Amino acid sequence: MTQEKAPRFSRAHKVLGLTAIATFLVSLDTSIVVIAGGTINRDLGPSSLLPWVFSGYSIAYAAGLLTAGRFADVNGRKRSFMRGLTLFSVGSVLCGLAPNMVFLVLARLIQALGGAMLTPASLALVLPEFPAEKRTVAIGVWGAVGGLAAAAGPSAGGVLVDWLNWRALFFINVPFCIFTLVVGRKLLHESKDLNATKNVDMVGTALGFPGVALVTLAITQSSEWGYIDNRTIFSMALGLVLLVLFVQRCSTVINPLLDLSLFKLPFVVAANLSGLFFSIGFLGMWLLNTQWVQEIWGYSPARSGLATAPGPIMAALFAAPMGRVAVRWGHARVLMVGAVLLSFGTFMLTFSMTPTPSYVRDYLPWMIITGIGVGCSMSTLSSSANAFLPPARFAMGSALNTTARQIGSALGAALAVSLAAPAMKNFFIAKQSNQPITEAMLSSFYNAWRVMAAIYLFAGIVMLVLFRKPTDEQMAAANEVTFVD
Repeated sequence: MTQEKAPRFSRAHKVLGLTAIATFLVSLDTSIVVIAGGTINRDLGPSSLLPWVFSGYSIAYAAGLLTAGRFADVNGRKRSFMRGLTLFSVGSVLCGLAPNMVFLVLARLIQALGGAMLTPASLALVLPEFPAEKRTVAIGVWGAVGGLAAAAGPSAGGVLVDWLNWRALFFINVPFCIFTLVVGRKLLHESKDLNATKNVDMVGTALGFPGVALVTLAITQSSEWGYIDNRTIFSMALGLVLLVLFVQRCSTVINPLLDLSLFKLPFVVAANLSGLFFSIGFLGMWLLNTQWVQEIWGYSPARSGLATAPGPIMAALFAAPMGRVAVRWGHARVLMVGAVLLSFGTFMLTFSMTPTPSYVRDYLPWMIITGIGVGCSMSTLSSSANAFLPPARFAMGSALNTTARQIGSALGAALAVSLAAPAMKNFFIAKQSNQPITEAMLSSFYNAWRVMAAIYLFAGIVMLVLFRKPTDEQMAAANEVTFVD
């Protein structure tokens, strides 16, 4: 019996490792270019399009996920993964070769659409390789890789820009993509929703894709445009109208882009709602921390990334073990522990951080604590949302969860920027006039950290209240996996 299972076990972990490479690259590219704005501007010339190098990627990525998830379930997860990775590779090369800002923004959109294609497919390729009761740990590793990449992006980007140039941020993807494509062609097995028709609902796509894009656009640009600016209001209103029509469409067609019956599963509802709030807190805290150490303390991008590195390192170390604990102790309880650690660590930053740098005393301890909190939370959210899905909905469920978290990330970034804006304005005025920087000037920054701490705690409470373990029937359905090659 053991000898029969050994090859399967080995293969499953190879699939997990291979798909994790692609997930790492996609997540890395959401944050790695943040530190290169000045360098890109100097090389390609100042342009008002520079923010779209960052926000365009996030918007296109979020918008494409639901459609890509359904395409993967219908046409094959391996096929979608390979095509998405190819498109991501092409986009990376084009970004590295960009002669001007317009070309770079368009290339980033190609990158993002490739990332949207491969992300839900990658998790859907991992899930069938493990029995349902072991998927929590596997998803913990998969989720930790993505979280580590997003958090490590600025430090990795800073090193690459310092040693080489900003184009290296994109060319670095290419050898990893080629390796994954070559190995994946032989290693990966195809799987799909065998009951689905070959035609994806294009009307649903025409409603869902722009709906998510417009909502994400309104959130992402709200801090720059203003919350009551006509552009923000129009984008949000039109996006919400399209999403309402999208939901209505999904409730009436036989093979919808998003199966609304997923919302009848308590673990899906709890994980996606909690994940939305967790992502608000995570991106908000991360941006606040980065802005403080770079602007207030004067750290370089590379140094600020290294200063924050203990957080993602702890997250990576704790993700898989906490996945095993979640199986025994319960997903909701482990997430609540993570939420408490994140809330406590973020809240303590409001007491320890002063305008005078003191890294070991004021910053390092809370990076370690919040990193452990992320290790408890990120993998638990991913596994509770995806580990017990019916096989026909593997990619769709993954896309839903990733979409919720992308929208949450956009909300967190916009909220953090607007909350901290008064403090940063006071800081720059005082700096220009050579006045001493006081903690009172930075009070709104401390308030922003407090808000993120409260949001973390709320995410944990949502999970604790709403999460229900899958039934025996749901567990049995989750294990009914069939490969098609």
